[in-house]
Amino acid sequence: MNRLTCLVALVASAPSAWPQSKVPFSAERSWEIQRIGAPTIAPDGSFVISAVTRYDVPADKALADLWLFPTDGSEPRRLTTHSASESSPVISPDGAHVAFVAQRDDDKAAQIYVLPLAGGEARRVTNVPTGVAQPKWFPDGTRIAFLSRVWPDLATFEEQGKRLKEREDAKSKAQIWDAAPVTAWDVFVDDRELHLWSVAVAGGEPEAITRGTGLQLSRRAVPLEGPLYDIAPDGREVAFAADTDPAVNTTNMDVHVLAIGSQSARNLTPANKASDGSATYSPDGQWLAYTRQSIVGFYGDTRKLVLVERASGTERAVAAEWDRSADNLVWAPDSKRLYGAIDDAGTVRAYEIPLEGKPRPITRESSFGGLAVAERAPSVLVALRQSFVEPPTLVKLDPTSGAATKLSKVNDELLAQTDLGTFESVTYAGANGAPIQMWVNYPPGFDKTKKYPLFLLIHGGPHNGITNGMQFRWNAQVFGSWGCVTGWPNFHGSSGFGQAFTDSINPQQDALPYEDVIRAAQWFAEQPWIDSERLAAGGGSYGGYLTSILLGRPHPFRALVAHAAVYNWFTQMGADYSSEVRRFGPFWDPAQRKVFEQGSPHFGAANFATPTLVLHGQKDYRVPVNHGLELYHALLQKGVPTRFVYFPDENHWILKAQNSLVWYREVKRWLDEHALAPKDASAGAAGG
Repeated sequence: MNRLTCLVALVASAPSAWPQSKVPFSAERSWEIQRIGAPTIAPDGSFVISAVTRYDVPADKALADLWLFPTDGSEPRRLTTHSASESSPVISPDGAHVAFVAQRDDDKAAQIYVLPLAGGEARRVTNVPTGVAQPKWFPDGTRIAFLSRVWPDLATFEEQGKRLKEREDAKSKAQIWDAAPVTAWDVFVDDRELHLWSVAVAGGEPEAITRGTGLQLSRRAVPLEGPLYDIAPDGREVAFAADTDPAVNTTNMDVHVLAIGSQSARNLTPANKASDGSATYSPDGQWLAYTRQSIVGFYGDTRKLVLVERASGTERAVAAEWDRSADNLVWAPDSKRLYGAIDDAGTVRAYEIPLEGKPRPITRESSFGGLAVAERAPSVLVALRQSFVEPPTLVKLDPTSGAATKLSKVNDELLAQTDLGTFESVTYAGANGAPIQMWVNYPPGFDKTKKYPLFLLIHGGPHNGITNGMQFRWNAQVFGSWGCVTGWPNFHGSSGFGQAFTDSINPQQDALPYEDVIRAAQWFAEQPWIDSERLAAGGGSYGGYLTSILLGRPHPFRALVAHAAVYNWFTQMGADYSSEVRRFGPFWDPAQRKVFEQGSPHFGAANFATPTLVLHGQKDYRVPVNHGLELYHALLQKGVPTRFVYFPDENHWILKAQNSLVWYREVKRWLDEHALAPKDASAGAAGG
């Protein structure tokens, strides 16, 4: 086997002031970790501001404050202490203020606040009843742009507030749709439109920017996390993506530019019928960069970087032959290159992407995201670094060598007192003999002379990759504290290994990944330190789908865990993305019907025999809760040991601390009952 070893022990020797005894990385311990948000950097590169979130687990509440981290490594300072949480910080062009989003005191919705960094209290700038998101300073520092969802037939925010109140007080909560989408992730998408606005820093009535253009920003942008617009360096133009396909069952996101004060937006990408987005202006104003996909209806298609010369309108692809998606892009101050956090073979690497020449990886083993570069200090690049044993940590990156200097230490003491395992990357032969990269996490104190149970984790997507980062919802360190080795294969269909590999499972999404998972289990069974009689597997979303596929086919696992599992491809028509025309056609198309009949897990129910834990959230509209109930009921009818764990207040993921503790507790209880004990001491059924 080709084995790229990166065995890592995270923490160096702890300071003597800290206790020397260490505790396991339990589910409870994972909620003690403070989560650092994406950084915003001062124009001169002297400091960074990030939101730092801590959790009050007994109260089941997240508390986020803004912290300032000097890039010279000196002591950080806390900027906010309000009982409400702050998010989305952005530093003003002069470096003297930070704008952020918060819902404080009597606010009915999230608003923009501005805090002077020299001292003083934060001042509320907006009073928008429909709430705000994604603030961004105009280059002259006199205005701030933001997003808000509004009813297009109402002229003022006062009218918007009245309608909100009317709907809140109405006896009937009925809603009506005649277009898509109805749902997105965990919300019903109402009849409002997402638009861009601006407001004076001094306050006052916001001014509409994109209203009147006949366009609206993405209706599927829920939540409003990824950047959806940019402002030109001279402040006279904005760029954004909007759907230009008039059909109610298809979407074509195109990049538009709009002069401030105009109602006539110009479509830069009308010829491309696939998605375009992520527009960003170069600091010198010469270029507008955006990403382009070429396959209509395929979210996993590679996103190619395209440059538009603004003066002439000519465009060209950058690194057209590069077989990776250009994501999380930020411009270097000289406008001659961009930096990106790129999903690359099981790791999110920081890349330098020159306008001429080949992209160059800056970093290696650890994953990096949240890149930010100083406008007037080209050597100051900051990022969030993480791995399976390091939560997101703010660092300063040398853009040439990739050397990282740690700036945040909020979790150092906790981690120094925590018993962490190690991990490595291995490669095994999967379906058709193809090399499959897999992450292996070992429990603390791993001893190759002993035998350990395996919990094989199956990632979601399917067109995502599992990268070297701390996953808080399926945390390998938590499973390691139970004494398990975990394996996490990047099976066929995973991102970060090239377009052909990602698209290899379409449209038949069960065959190759199923074989990859079986061969991963075989690889582990051949290791002298794995007890081949104590194997379990599980996953969420597509991972739950593939777990359900395993359930109906031959496999070596004694127990399975299926979270938010797609169980029935036909009833998945109720999912939030199913209103659109499918890439390979609907189930009533004869060819696609055969795909469904071969690949829908419910057709394997006659073979169900493995004890299976089923978990699902009521507010999951990506994989509606009926899938969990259908799977659970089929297992009951078959007489297979099963248990249904239902979360009425969760969506596709388990996000609340108390619910997370229940989730981990029930998964552990299930594995204890059916997989982790030596086989002669357990009544668990054999697989498949």
